[in-house]
Amino acid sequence: MRILLLCHGFNSLTQRLFCDLTAAGHEVSVEFDINDAVTEEAVGLYKPEVLIAPFLKRAIPATVYENLQCFVVHPGPPGDRGPNALDWAVLDNAKTWGVTVLQAVAELDAGPVWASRSFALRPASKSSLYRNEVAEAAVSAVFEALGKLECGQFPEQIVEDAFYWRPSVRQADRKIDWQNDETETVLRKIRSADGMPGLRDKVFGESVCLYDARLCREVLEDAIEPGTVILRSGPAIAIKTVDGAVWIGHVRKASGDAVKLPMTRSFAKQSTALPEVSGGYRDIAYEIIGDVGYLHFDFYNGAMGTDDCRRLLRAFRAAVASDVKVLVLMGGPDHWSNGLNLNLIEAAESPAEESWANIQAMDDLAEAIIKATDKWIISAMGGNAGAGGVFLARAADEVWISTGVVLNPHYKDMGNLYGSEYWTYLLPKYAGAENARKIAQARLPMGAREAVSLGLADRLFDDDPGTFQDAVTAAANELAGENLTDRLCEKRKGREQDELSKPLASYRASELEHMHKNFFGFDPSYHVARYNFVRKVPKSRTPLTLAIHRDGKSKRRLQTSVVGPAPELLRPEVKSHRWQD
Repeated sequence: MRILLLCHGFNSLTQRLFCDLTAAGHEVSVEFDINDAVTEEAVGLYKPEVLIAPFLKRAIPATVYENLQCFVVHPGPPGDRGPNALDWAVLDNAKTWGVTVLQAVAELDAGPVWASRSFALRPASKSSLYRNEVAEAAVSAVFEALGKLECGQFPEQIVEDAFYWRPSVRQADRKIDWQNDETETVLRKIRSADGMPGLRDKVFGESVCLYDARLCREVLEDAIEPGTVILRSGPAIAIKTVDGAVWIGHVRKASGDAVKLPMTRSFAKQSTALPEVSGGYRDIAYEIIGDVGYLHFDFYNGAMGTDDCRRLLRAFRAAVASDVKVLVLMGGPDHWSNGLNLNLIEAAESPAEESWANIQAMDDLAEAIIKATDKWIISAMGGNAGAGGVFLARAADEVWISTGVVLNPHYKDMGNLYGSEYWTYLLPKYAGAENARKIAQARLPMGAREAVSLGLADRLFDDDPGTFQDAVTAAANELAGENLTDRLCEKRKGREQDELSKPLASYRASELEHMHKNFFGFDPSYHVARYNFVRKVPKSRTPLTLAIHRDGKSKRRLQTSVVGPAPELLRPEVKSHRWQD
């Protein structure tokens, strides 16, 4: 079918649908929801058979849904209506939740139901649920709806009495009462706002938005006043609750032009005076099960700053020195790695210098993985990855990937960055010259099956995301039970031959020469793109790589500044806020 994805932004769910629909043989184009006129124009140009809206903040115009089959993906069970469905589910501690594919009608979320799915709601952040359970349910429901449409089946009309409307979640609905809220309540309130918009509170007397809340397991004195900042660990600080404490890993100050940063970075002076707990907030962990070592690194949003890379490098070297035959690099459950920490770079005194330090630290880590020839190393990708994170994973001997993972193995959308992490060595080595060229030139997300077909990954796991780690453990144990002597010998010989052919240092020098121009050269594209990305500046148009219905020659173009918000004419009054990543 010819399908148009209409979305506020190309977020994780939209990318997942794009990949899965394309892999299933559908012709898919994307249009960003700029305003009604642009949407109408896109429909006129592309002439889709169906429009799917997986992520919108406004209503679809009547001129479109009255003349075209339009599916709206709503992150709630049948009957649920309103803009912040998943926020409310987390806040209310719902035990089960769902996703519904509705037909667009005049009333928001009130159309006939084409398909729905339900799932257990685990205790996790809204963002994590969205990327995992919601995404899986949405993909399944969308395919059911398309199947019904193709077969001429009719949707189910819900009786009016079954609908219930929930308004937008206000900050007052999430407000923490430190004197009375138990730890689980505090965690739930913060998690309901994680990703966007964050939970407003005060830290060290300053207004902030809180993100990245985790349970603090340290034993504390009962006499400490709830709401008191008490400990620090890595990027996080702990705040006392009535029955324990919570770690807060990230925060965005309400004043000025602040961006979301690690808590200890935002309050550097105040946090240094706090007692430090080693391993309290654990974003890096290593465990040994039998003859297999598992290195976990769960960095917030998959972003790896300079210090994160250095800490992970130390942990990797320690893991290599341990008595295991197979070493599995697990990443985190939501993200394996997304490369450079652009927020930390944006907030640095010199973004160019911090970019340079960050990419050097990433390269040091990738080099260590490539050169570790006495262990068989596997990157087990149960979470999405992007940019340098994809090539960091490919530095391992094998890449195992879960079927729902989406990769973005490109740098160009970030101001035409050249990229490093030894990609010019790793891509031809594992993908071949032709596939390497395709991957390097593309600017589109890639599903797990395509990654395997192109050589970016080696083994596909069709297991449910919740059981991926168990499946990896079983496969790694089986591998460790083999005699790996010959395999490791071939690995060492191959590395020696590659080094003689062209030293790793040459690849690195060449890549970094390009990156130095990106960071310090006259072309500011990288710095502009990073600014827009970090501050979530609205897009003024859909990139031509996504909008295949726009050829860039005869079509009308909307003009806007490259920095700062889009003109008001491109941002009409919002009629509906649906959901956010």
